[in-house]
Amino acid sequence: MLCDYIKVNRRGRTARALNVDLAARIEVDLLMDIPIARSGVTNMTKKIGFIGAGNMAEALMKGIMFTKLYSPGEIVASEVYGPRRKYIADTLKIDVHEDNAAVVKAAKFIVLSVKPQQVKEVLTSLKGHLTKDHLVMSIAAGITTSFLETNDPVCRFVRVMPNQPCMVLASASAFSRGTRATADDCAKVDGVLKAVGVSYEVNEDLLDAVTGLSGSGPAYAYMIIEALSDGGVLMGLPRDVSVKLAAQTLLGAAKTILETDEHPGKMKEIVCSPGGTTIEAVKVLEDCGLRSALMNAVEAATLKSKELGKKD
Repeated sequence: MLCDYIKVNRRGRTARALNVDLAARIEVDLLMDIPIARSGVTNMTKKIGFIGAGNMAEALMKGIMFTKLYSPGEIVASEVYGPRRKYIADTLKIDVHEDNAAVVKAAKFIVLSVKPQQVKEVLTSLKGHLTKDHLVMSIAAGITTSFLETNDPVCRFVRVMPNQPCMVLASASAFSRGTRATADDCAKVDGVLKAVGVSYEVNEDLLDAVTGLSGSGPAYAYMIIEALSDGGVLMGLPRDVSVKLAAQTLLGAAKTILETDEHPGKMKEIVCSPGGTTIEAVKVLEDCGLRSALMNAVEAATLKSKELGKKD
């Protein structure tokens, strides 16, 4: 995503970067602007630990480091896949271990970022290591707090559904607290999520719908950007220009809705002049079922999330 942003460096000077690829800038800052973590973890030396270092965990780590919420020296992670473990350690300059227990021993605030079907196995392996002092923020799709609490009756759980744009500080996230989670726990989770985007606390029975809408939504948006850019290429535009125009168009439309708080339908009407090009195109989209396709996609992802939550 291309965006404007303000960066304040350590000496307090402000530098403005225009139309910079934020993900690339994060990579540079992580390598050049933040202290490198020291090897060797002792008990409770870290502020946050990630069990699983997949794509979403990586995006979250990049976001919270870029915003200076946590430094690399305050973060620890575990990853069973050797090449991925090395990649995360080399790229983010954090301590990364093969053993999940090492993360739990080093930090009290844990992000559980494994695949839904792996959650029970992971929690079982950590019995005796997780204590009442641990807060676990689970980002495993479909896994309920009741399931989490059943498989570990000691620590405190908050269930979260972030999304992938957290790596460019534009995440749309929601969370629900478990029965043992405190207001302070929710504030800590909310702080992490707001460091990388927006955050809302919702009733847990709505989190599957959040998964279907904003959790999976970036993929829908990327498909729309790709399709729009294909249309531009079909009509003769260069690919690079077409992709950037398509992406900026969606970004601009989204920003308009967020900043004006107007209904999308009203803003669409403003663009559609009587007898003009836009209303002609809108009719094609209506005939092709764009609305129903997107609504059905949200429904399908929501039902899949519920299905994952029913599996042991």
